[in-house]
Amino acid sequence: MAEEKKEIQIRLVEGKTEIKKDEITDVLKSISPGTLLRTAIVGIQKAKTGGLIVAYNDFTQNLFEGGFKINARFTPQRIIELSKMDGAIILSKDLKKILYANVLLTPNNSIPSNETGTRHKAAERTAKQANTIVIAISQRRDEITLFYKNFKYVVRDSNEIIRRATEILQILEKHREVFERNKRELDDEELNKKPALNKALLLIQRGVMILKISETLKRYIIELGVEGAILKSRVKELLHKVEKEVDEVIKDYSKIGLTKSKRILPTLSYDDLVELENIKQCLGLSEDSDIIHAKGHRSLEKIGISERDVGILIKNFKTLKSILEAQKEDIAKVLGEEKAKEILEKINHIKRG
Repeated sequence: MAEEKKEIQIRLVEGKTEIKKDEITDVLKSISPGTLLRTAIVGIQKAKTGGLIVAYNDFTQNLFEGGFKINARFTPQRIIELSKMDGAIILSKDLKKILYANVLLTPNNSIPSNETGTRHKAAERTAKQANTIVIAISQRRDEITLFYKNFKYVVRDSNEIIRRATEILQILEKHREVFERNKRELDDEELNKKPALNKALLLIQRGVMILKISETLKRYIIELGVEGAILKSRVKELLHKVEKEVDEVIKDYSKIGLTKSKRILPTLSYDDLVELENIKQCLGLSEDSDIIHAKGHRSLEKIGISERDVGILIKNFKTLKSILEAQKEDIAKVLGEEKAKEILEKINHIKRG
């Protein structure tokens, strides 16, 4: 059984199994400010004793020796005291219990490591071999490093993260202002029955940039834990309906459909997004397809027409321009007299507005 586990471990290390985004999020949450584990590791850092903390799983039991069994409830004070010994501390998988202390980690030395210190080499190799969380608190470098599988993260001071996050938040706020201006300009051109592809591309460009920037801020929010509450609230405000608006514009102008376009757009870098031709390609449009009218998803759903009815109107009239020009009897043929009257009232209202 031990040999089989060892074989699996080496295969995992050599295969460099891809780490899912949710895994990283959960790992960072486990050491964010406000958690007991963060309190403990900061306490070790301040005590300048250094330390190694390992999250137990079925593979770790073959990677340490010596030490003694604790089997006690996790508290920061206990961890800080136990870190005064040279060996590593083994926590339960859920990080709620202290299982062992003062143990010697014995990972496979053939596993590659870019670390220089003995403690950090052992931490990185253990994380890779056992696919688990290992935290190294450096006495010499005054640094906290988290290893998880092939992922390495140096824990930063909250003040530094807040400073960087505030700078990025200001950029996000400016992008949102431009996004709102682009949206008003697109509304104006579409409701005046003009081809508005360029305005649509600008709105998609700005929206995708906002969503990309927000991903960086979301990572900071996770790192900040309870200290990121205000930042989280502001980012939520700035993201309100952005993705929905972008999706509806894509539905209005994409020739390959929302799903395919949304799969391609996030692969564009910031430099790629600057060129509107790249966004065009993501919508399946050719270089000479400038004179395109919106289908009408965004404008019609915005005025309260149901998604089902919008779908029927677009299927029959093809473009927003044709729908805005349609007579009552034309709409009645596809949706009935009562709905035709209601829809025309809503259309006339936005024309006047």
